[in-house]
Amino acid sequence: MIFARFREDFLMSGLRSLQVEDILARGTITATEFAKFRRIFYEDGIVSPQEADILFKLSNCRFEGGAWADFIVEAVTDYIIFQAHPQGYVTSDNAHWLLDRISHGGLVSTKLELDLAVNVIDKARWAPVSLAKFALHQIKHAVLTGTGPLRANHPAPAGTITAGEVDLLRRILYAFGGDGHVAVTRDEADVLFDIDEVVARAQPNPAWTDLFVKAVANVIMATSGYAVPSREAALRQEASLDAPEQKTSVLAFLLSMVRSNLSSVRDAYHDQTSEERALARLEHQRIEIITNETIMEAEASWLAGRLGRDGRLSPSETALVAYLRAESPNIHPALSEAVERLGAAA
Repeated sequence: MIFARFREDFLMSGLRSLQVEDILARGTITATEFAKFRRIFYEDGIVSPQEADILFKLSNCRFEGGAWADFIVEAVTDYIIFQAHPQGYVTSDNAHWLLDRISHGGLVSTKLELDLAVNVIDKARWAPVSLAKFALHQIKHAVLTGTGPLRANHPAPAGTITAGEVDLLRRILYAFGGDGHVAVTRDEADVLFDIDEVVARAQPNPAWTDLFVKAVANVIMATSGYAVPSREAALRQEASLDAPEQKTSVLAFLLSMVRSNLSSVRDAYHDQTSEERALARLEHQRIEIITNETIMEAEASWLAGRLGRDGRLSPSETALVAYLRAESPNIHPALSEAVERLGAAA
């Protein structure tokens, strides 16, 4: 109690010396003030809720270089993951605390806010799927509208996806999967399908097709009863993503790439034993108990309905369906029927 009161007095004295309101008024932070912030916030290795909120208030202040933004991301991440309970995990309540501060009608307004959400997912052992979906939605918004923080310094037309955005999608999917063997969830797959529908009419991006096909294949195999590898193994980028030569059709190039990429990870999937199924259920239950949020697994009927939902297959879906027809893995009957129907109509 005495220590807590001493720390609060120290904190308030230090913050008053920094004159937070004056900093907000001029919108800039000096090198001296930045050094004081670091000393005050890390004097005892603890970031309090009050300190975290002050950082959010000052997050738009300018500082030469990226050190100020990095400091905010580092300090708030430390507060959410390592000082809030349970340590190392992000609960639904803690995710809501963060989203209340970075979500403005479902969207971030700055790159710093998105970097913070992604860093929290990345550093946590587990985080609620709603937080991962929020981060994925920011990329969907950039692809759909061509606007937002992701496009501020990397402009690209609406309806296209950049290599940097594909890399960020993969990072989020890796991070949410943690160090376990958790299949891509329905919430995550839903956003990926939405993005694919948006980019379907643009010049195909091989990097996007590589990620989309592997993620959907991961869902298909999990739904069909296979044990899945880690996401890092399932979604890794490995084949050449150079654009096809003029003499090669785009679809033929994508199909060749998909065959190469999926064949390389095919052996990582295997039929689940009853023990593996039980352990997978227990792992999901453990995550749900810790994060206090339900993980929605994709069902075969839902997945079959999402493939070619708008009446046509995208280039990425066409390549995936062609691969599944050629390789004929033992997948769920509802998916097998959909693959045959869509493949025959393509």
